[in-house]
Amino acid sequence: MPIPTYEDLMLPVLRRCAERPWSMQDLIARISDDFSLSEVERSEQTPSGSALVIASRVHWAKTYLKQAGLVEQPKRSVVQITKRGRDLLATSPERIDNSMLRKFPDFLEFLARTKQSRPTSTPPPNGPKLQDAVTPTLPFIPASSTPDEQIDQAVSTLTEALRDALLARILEAPPAFFERLIIDLLLAMGYGGSRSDAADQLGGTGDGGVDGVIREDQLGLDRIYLQAKRYQPGNAVGSEAVQAFIGALVGKGAQKGVLLTTSTFSRQALAVANQSGSLRLVLIDGDQLTRLMIRFNVGIRVARMIEIKRVDVDYFEGTETD
Repeated sequence: MPIPTYEDLMLPVLRRCAERPWSMQDLIARISDDFSLSEVERSEQTPSGSALVIASRVHWAKTYLKQAGLVEQPKRSVVQITKRGRDLLATSPERIDNSMLRKFPDFLEFLARTKQSRPTSTPPPNGPKLQDAVTPTLPFIPASSTPDEQIDQAVSTLTEALRDALLARILEAPPAFFERLIIDLLLAMGYGGSRSDAADQLGGTGDGGVDGVIREDQLGLDRIYLQAKRYQPGNAVGSEAVQAFIGALVGKGAQKGVLLTTSTFSRQALAVANQSGSLRLVLIDGDQLTRLMIRFNVGIRVARMIEIKRVDVDYFEGTETD
């Protein structure tokens, strides 16, 4: 079953806390058992990789219940129900969520402290422009998402917009720019030795179906043959182009080749590449190209950095009382 949202966990967490005080570690394990989560679900991490999904959601359920005064923490990492929490359970609620918690003044004060304005924008009269792609209006994020998940979703949205903007810029630029981009990307990934080495071998008019050659490592122990296809979206690279590139590689006695495109590859093209025998052929489409550009910081720059801070548990565990 899908991992419950933190709101779905509020009532189960409160019911378990009515039984006895729980350590957070034991409570997470107990809730995981209650929902019969599989080992895969129990080990699933948040997109940022900073925590387990189920642990994050149980913690946030506990945090919101605590802000409403329904549970308390008599000591670190231990949670127990309060009288207010028992009174609420006595009414046999079918569900506890943020809407219900808003009935408690303590929770409203908590929301007031943490409320943040959401960005809004008005679409330009003639439709969206290229520059708008890098600063989109964030999508509506369901209240069932934890704050950590909201951050991850916002980052994902901004990254998708950035990739779209990169691809649009590449397609608007002259062909020579795409050739230079390939050089910069491969150099950033550790190929080609120096820019002068790579530039001498790339950016030509093509030679028998090969657009360029780049060294695989700093010593030039092996070479990789390249071909670039700057196609518009929707114009997929077909099997004929891949077969032609393979033929060019065979003719040069090459063992490794990379075919890059701003578009996509057809199923037949992917099948041909997978059946290239002893040749090591890598196909990079527009989606992967922009992902690599972002990963290796090619054509982008950091606009803003935000630090997300957490309690240093080790610091407090090492505290000694006088």
